[in-house]
Amino acid sequence: MKEKLFIPCLYLLKKKTVVGWGQKNLFGSGDVLELSRFYSDHGADELLIFDFSSTDEEHEEAIGAIKEVCSVSETPVLAAGHINRMEDVKKLLYAGCAKVVLNFSKESNISMLEEVSKRFGKEKLLVSISSLEEFLPHQEAIETYCAGVLALDNLEDSIARVSSVPILLHTDERDAQKVISVLKKENVWGVSGSLASNLETGLIPLKKRCKEQGLPVNTCESRISWAKFKLNSDGLVPVIVQDYKTDEVLMLAYMNEEAFQMTLQTGKMTYWSRSRKELWIKGLTSGHFQYVKSLTLDCDNDTILAKVAQVGAACHTGNHTCFFQELMKKEYDDTNPLRVFQNVYDVIVDRKNHPKEGSYTNYLFDKGIDKILKKVGEECTEIVIAAKNPDKEEIKYEISDFLYHAMVLMVEKGVTWEDITEELAKR
Repeated sequence: MKEKLFIPCLYLLKKKTVVGWGQKNLFGSGDVLELSRFYSDHGADELLIFDFSSTDEEHEEAIGAIKEVCSVSETPVLAAGHINRMEDVKKLLYAGCAKVVLNFSKESNISMLEEVSKRFGKEKLLVSISSLEEFLPHQEAIETYCAGVLALDNLEDSIARVSSVPILLHTDERDAQKVISVLKKENVWGVSGSLASNLETGLIPLKKRCKEQGLPVNTCESRISWAKFKLNSDGLVPVIVQDYKTDEVLMLAYMNEEAFQMTLQTGKMTYWSRSRKELWIKGLTSGHFQYVKSLTLDCDNDTILAKVAQVGAACHTGNHTCFFQELMKKEYDDTNPLRVFQNVYDVIVDRKNHPKEGSYTNYLFDKGIDKILKKVGEECTEIVIAAKNPDKEEIKYEISDFLYHAMVLMVEKGVTWEDITEELAKR
């Protein structure tokens, strides 16, 4: 059985989150980015965003907000609402959404399902169903051209009687045990709605409850028991902490068994303070929490490597990392691809912001987008020509030229390497 998912839902109106359709009262803080980070850090598997726009202008603003959510959310984002044509689907997928939901109460959505599916792939699409009458006439198309249905309360059994299509149930049920019972149904792969969206629910303990009842869910569990760890003379295990995105080493701390188990239970890095002789939830006073992404034990079972999403600074001095006091350094060429790309990109940004006389980069910016595009095109052609030559040195040189000009284009259009790597990671 595949893992069952909990998917909070946010209703977006004029770039703010509201409590429901036709409502203007804000949900939570109303800040969609803040809420998406909250769900991501507190156990949500995915995030569903309904766009309640009433005009195309509001819809464009909503897409911009959803794009920002996709850039900060650690979980896949599903988008629904105000989708009327293929262009809307394209914009949402290009914004970073994992899936787009077509509303089958709209004739335009029904008619474009096949075409959209063939263009973007069925795995990118769900259809929302509010009654069995919306499902039955289009059952074959739904089963063929989308990954599943987003169904409203009480429809899961009716659909299951006639189809094995996967169902994401959007339910107003707030009773945890009743929702767990729904998830036990074979055709239901996830739940959204009231319980999953409630800021007080506590998805991590809810998932633990699911696990205890035999439901496969995504939880933090150690594959190696604490009893097999090799402790130091103080009964502790050192923990090396890294930023999960950059691999930058942030700090060194220590765990006892209670801190280790609390980290697994809460998803927040928790340590044992040797000076205060007490548990220490990183960020509890500063707000600079560390949300665990992975824990790995070394070959001797005596050191943990933690990869985390760091909020703010890791160091009490205000530095992002505790390791900032350079003792010595030999000169060396840093050929780490990510750092090299970023360093070159940063130089190009600096040239754009602080022009230098005689700079070729500034020459390109001064000539404008048409010149930059012309050079990108020319370098593409040079790569093709070089590829016919058996000497790899030539193609290495031409690809380097192309990448430089592509980065000039990226800077001109405001695209970062993080934008590119995030997009590649989703493919």
